[in-house]
Amino acid sequence: MKPLKIVVLAKQVPDTRNVGKNAMKEDGTVNRAALPAIFNPEDLNALEQALRLKDRIPGATIHLLTMGPGRAADIIREGLFRGADGGVLLTDRKFAGADTLATSYALAQAVRKINPDIIIAGRQAIDGDTAQVGPQVAEKLHWPQVTYAEEILACDGRKVQIKRRLERGVETVSAPLPLVITVHGSAPACRSRHAKQLMKYKRAKTLSEFQEAGNDAYDSHLPDFLRITEWSVADVGGDESQFGLSGSPTKVKKIENIIFQAKESKRLTASDADIDTLIKELMSNHTIG
Repeated sequence: MKPLKIVVLAKQVPDTRNVGKNAMKEDGTVNRAALPAIFNPEDLNALEQALRLKDRIPGATIHLLTMGPGRAADIIREGLFRGADGGVLLTDRKFAGADTLATSYALAQAVRKINPDIIIAGRQAIDGDTAQVGPQVAEKLHWPQVTYAEEILACDGRKVQIKRRLERGVETVSAPLPLVITVHGSAPACRSRHAKQLMKYKRAKTLSEFQEAGNDAYDSHLPDFLRITEWSVADVGGDESQFGLSGSPTKVKKIENIIFQAKESKRLTASDADIDTLIKELMSNHTIG
């Protein structure tokens, strides 16, 4: 079996688990400066599935593909620390303001240039919850797709067998390569950073990061594994009108912040009497039972 070339689509997202009153701008866009940036959780599940494939298939390689500002290179470094082999950052002002349609167009253009055998991505990102980018990439590439994957069971170089987590149970399916897989959040969590990988890649940077640090160009003696690839719109090619804001038909008409407040509260002790009273009250108003 030939070595498998895997691309993991990953996204740096604002941590929406800690949303405050300044999380949204007046124009309805996310105020990313007000929220810490993290590796999208389901993309980590996807990375773990890719790493398991790499463990089973000799010579398999994993490259992360992400789109965002320069700081999104952190996502690629995080993948390298956990066992990936490299990554590509799509960063350009012309990518800015992209909705799912424009994002999937940019990613599909980059994938054509990388030419992998399989793409693995998280089901959805926590900043949008659309679950559209993975399937849209598959459609643009004219590749088959399997969504809601919980585990990649087997791969023989021609077909992949996958367990899917559905609303009313699970099913096992097989699909031919090349293939796009989106991974459900119920899939196994990603492994931790590896100390040797951390020491090897901790100084890996994009060209822009080196320039920001005061270096006009890469050091000629810098090993290739410390050079994170950075592509612009010109590098991936395609129709520029389909990138970024110009290629994004989605428009936010209204945004409203809703803050829930308790109208009344009760303080209970751990005594059997208080617990018994609480259970009876919850049953009487049909919250439980």
